[in-house]
Amino acid sequence: MSGPAREVAVPHVESFEFTPENLETANKIVAKYPEGRQQSAVMPLLDLAQRQHDNWLPMAAIEYIAKFLGMAKMRVLEVATFYTMYNLAPVGKYHLQLCMTTPCWLRGADAMHEACKKKLGIDFGETTPDGKFSMMQVECLGACVNAPVIQVNDDFYEDLDGPSTEALLDKLAKDEAPEHGSVIGRQGSAPEGGPQTLVEGGDD
Repeated sequence: MSGPAREVAVPHVESFEFTPENLETANKIVAKYPEGRQQSAVMPLLDLAQRQHDNWLPMAAIEYIAKFLGMAKMRVLEVATFYTMYNLAPVGKYHLQLCMTTPCWLRGADAMHEACKKKLGIDFGETTPDGKFSMMQVECLGACVNAPVIQVNDDFYEDLDGPSTEALLDKLAKDEAPEHGSVIGRQGSAPEGGPQTLVEGGDD
């Protein structure tokens, strides 16, 4: 993972359309909405397009979905630019989304962030030279109880600190699939050390 980090240029994509399989899926998604409310399918269709297109959305895909739903292109673009779940430029094979909101920050998100910078040589908005990792800052991944948290593609890794973050990155670099969830084995969102209520022998 040596060499200078790079900000990925956005390649121009001439056209986009759903594959036959995804077109069938898109039609099923749209059919879930009442007549006249089909534009409400914009978010799942953007997600479907992104998954088809190597985890990022070219403008051609946004224009395609606008036509598919009978929407103004700007309306679709507004959605795609508002939510960090949509990538408008190529990202790494492992796209790291670091939550830096107050609960994660109070629980050590800075150490998590420093571990990523140290291990990968990149910072927010950058991609490793081999294209394997990219990193961005996000606001609240909704797992505050198990902070700090990194979302890697679709998976959450929780209760991280500096060393556990480095261990996670080492496994991903070898294309291993670490078990997602709490890295300290926390059960759901129970307190550290295990559940403290409704346990056998507990106080009434």
